[in-house]
Amino acid sequence: MDAVSGLLAEVRGRGAVFRGTPLRPPWALRVSTGAPLMLAVMLRGHTWVTVDGHDPMRIDEGDVAVIRGNAPHTVADAPQSAASPPLARTVTAADYCPGGTGPTRSCGRRDDEPDDGPVLLSGAFVRRGGLGGPLLPDLPAVLVVPAAGAPLPPTRVVAEEATRARPGQALFLERLLDLLLVCALRGQVVQGPGHCRALDDPRTGPALRLMYDRPAHPWTVAALAAAAGESRAAFARRFTALVGEPPKTHLTAWRIALAAELLRDTDLTVDTVARRVGYSGAFALSAAFQRVCGTRPGDHRRSGGDTQGFRPLGH
Repeated sequence: MDAVSGLLAEVRGRGAVFRGTPLRPPWALRVSTGAPLMLAVMLRGHTWVTVDGHDPMRIDEGDVAVIRGNAPHTVADAPQSAASPPLARTVTAADYCPGGTGPTRSCGRRDDEPDDGPVLLSGAFVRRGGLGGPLLPDLPAVLVVPAAGAPLPPTRVVAEEATRARPGQALFLERLLDLLLVCALRGQVVQGPGHCRALDDPRTGPALRLMYDRPAHPWTVAALAAAAGESRAAFARRFTALVGEPPKTHLTAWRIALAAELLRDTDLTVDTVARRVGYSGAFALSAAFQRVCGTRPGDHRRSGGDTQGFRPLGH
C-alpha cells in the first residue's frame, strides 16, 4: 500500500447537503463539528470560506476546499456575510451523524422552492485513524483544489443526485466525499508534507511503519536504523530531514496521539492505555502526557477527550 492510501485508509466521510432556505443571500454557515477534517464543495454557485485569522477564499463551482478541523471557519455567500452576524445557522456534528438532521430532512428543497439556487456539499471526516496522526499537522488551515484538479463528476449531476431522496443517498454522499478527499490530498501530500515522502522513502519508510504498527515495542534509534539498513547516525539525519523531527521525538508524539484517542474512545484504564502505547504504566504515561499536552490523561478523558486542535509536541 502506498503512503497516501495507508494514511487515508481508515478515514470515512459523513456528508450533509445545504440548499434552499439556508442559502438565500445573504447567508452564512458557522461550522463547529469537532471533526478533525472538513470538506466543502460547491455543487452549484460559489461560496467563500473564511478560516478564523485568515483571509477569505473564494470557492467556485466544482472546487474542493479541505479545512482542518482545528481551524474554526465560516462558509458564506460573500466575505461581508461571514463578518456580519447573525449567521443563518451553526452547523454541528448532528448534521453529519446518523440520527441527526441529515442531508435531506433539514436541508433539502421544499416543494415551493426553486430548483436553481446554490447547493453546498459539506463533509465531516469523523474517524481519526492514520489521518489524525502524521498527516493533519502538515496541512494548511484551508486547502483549495480547483475543479480541474479533482475528478469530480459533472457538478449538476452530483447536485441532482445529492439533493433528491433516493435509495442509497447516504452511502452515495459518503463514497463521494471519500473520493474527493483522496483526490484533493494526494497531490498535496506528495509535493509538500514530509510524512508521505518519508513513508515512501526506502530507508525511512520501513522505520516509520514499524513505529505506527507497533507503538508499544521498546524502539531504540539503533533498532530503527537497523530496520532501515543504515547506520544510527545516517538514519537519524535522514529521518530528521524528511520528517522534520528526530525519530524519538516523532515516536513520542505518535504514542501520545494514540493514547489520547484511546482515552477518548474507550473505557480502558490509564494503566492499560499506557502499556498499549509503549509506556510502563499509568505514572510514566501521565508524566509524558502532561509534558507533551499540558494536561493529565485523566483530565483529558473527563473533558470528553476533545482532540480539536490536538497537535502534540508543538507540530
